[in-house]
Amino acid sequence: MATAAFEEIAETFELLEDWEERYRHVIELGKAFPPLDEAVKVPATKVEGCASQVWILPRIEGDGPEARFDFEGESDAMIVRGLIAVLHALYAGQTVREVLKTDALAELGRLGLDDHLSAQRSNGLRAMIGRIRTLATETVG
Repeated sequence: MATAAFEEIAETFELLEDWEERYRHVIELGKAFPPLDEAVKVPATKVEGCASQVWILPRIEGDGPEARFDFEGESDAMIVRGLIAVLHALYAGQTVREVLKTDALAELGRLGLDDHLSAQRSNGLRAMIGRIRTLATETVG
């Protein structure tokens, strides 16, 4: 259940010839992703389980399962910032019900990320997905 923004990333990945180009593209996505205000980089927004520093700040409009999900995020590692941007493309604008139905690992698998990230980065990516799912679950009530 991918968004149009995520489909655009998937299409771009298909056009890129090798993993190095895809890796650079993910980094560019991260560079383009807006930074978080320092004031919100607090323990409540920090994602545990990542080797890098990662913060995710939810922006949810409405209540219950039909609330619209969005978030801001940042990391001190450029590739991780890019992964945050990819996750943003995957989830932003969906209802929290849709967020919970999205098989993020399967969608990200379409990009081949699972084959090219280190074990630490893969664990961090799963931690970010877990945090997003927890935020969505908390909204559903």
